Amino acid sequence: MTSSDGPSPTGDTAPDRQLAGMRDEYVSEAEPSVELSERRDAVAELGDALRDLASSAIGTEVPIDVLRRAARDARELAALLAEQQRRPDEPSSVDDLRRGQRPYNPVVGLGNPVAPPMRIEIVDGAAVGWCTLDRRYEGPFGYAHGGISALLLDQIMGYAAAAAGHPGVTGRLMVRYRATVPLGEPLRLVARFVDVLGVRSAIESSICLAAAPDDALVEAEGRFLALRSEQATRLFGGGSESTP
Repeated sequence: MTSSDGPSPTGDTAPDRQLAGMRDEYVSEAEPSVELSERRDAVAELGDALRDLASSAIGTEVPIDVLRRAARDARELAALLAEQQRRPDEPSSVDDLRRGQRPYNPVVGLGNPVAPPMRIEIVDGAAVGWCTLDRRYEGPFGYAHGGISALLLDQIMGYAAAAAGHPGVTGRLMVRYRATVPLGEPLRLVARFVDVLGVRSAIESSICLAAAPDDALVEAEGRFLALRSEQATRLFGGGSESTP
């Protein structure tokens, strides 16, 4: 998988330990079954293949007949996967919210073809992420669309809020674009908890080139709103295995 290549972070970076908005005390002690582990591996493998497909489709200049053949094949695959679908309001069979396991998250999910995917770990209380953006995220030629930067920063700030013990949802996101974010270059993102402002947590974050971590390309400030238990249940599911 090339889309998330970059400097290897230190520490524990396995997908089921990426926190994803959970604090350590919420991590389940139960290990996944062999069948569940195999399914998660298969989900990640499919996600990786679909990322390659999407990137190739965006960059292709093959003849028209090849495009039409590829479209037919893609529709057949879509129909195959559509044979068993979960409801929009229920978690997938590979989710485990208590362990921060969400393979279809659009930023960090290994099974989501939209995700780079970004890898995140907590270092000295800060959330640190790594990813490389390909042409799926192109705005200006050779550079990322500005909305993608906002998406990445929103996600990693949620990690930082949760790691500080104040998980919540985005109430405000203020982004400053200082320079263009190049495609194909390893990126480093950092988000830090700043303060609690009533029911809001203040978070600061930035995107830099991994090779130049002191030069911010994009910066953001976020305000994350704490949720009441009934709100958390409505948004993220109920039950002891799914409610953070």
